[in-house]
Amino acid sequence: MIPPMDERTRTEIEAAAFRRLVEHLRERSDVQNIDLMTLAGFCRNCLSKWYRAAAEERSIQMTYDDAREIVYGMRYEEWKSLHQKEASPDQQAAFARTQGDTGRQEPHPREPATEPQPRVSGAV
Repeated sequence: MIPPMDERTRTEIEAAAFRRLVEHLRERSDVQNIDLMTLAGFCRNCLSKWYRAAAEERSIQMTYDDAREIVYGMRYEEWKSLHQKEASPDQQAAFARTQGDTGRQEPHPREPATEPQPRVSGAV
């Protein structure tokens, strides 16, 4: 049974869990976004989009690149050059199987479509 708690405490716990998830993903830069998408249905870029959407719901204007920097802990282009590997044919095939007939990931329902995301590299 979930212990009772007030809204503020619940929000603080959720925020702490989010910060720990982001920290964990920063520590595990060996885990590629394409593998996260294949196995979990989300990746660092998804978290960035959700973060940006939550900020904008609170009238805080933030670019996608700003949100990515918060999630990645550095500019996305820098992270890519340091950690992203070319996706293998097996990774690409596994990812395609999770995307249905179109092979294309739809944008998160709360986030409008943004710039296209590469499918041939480890980025998703």
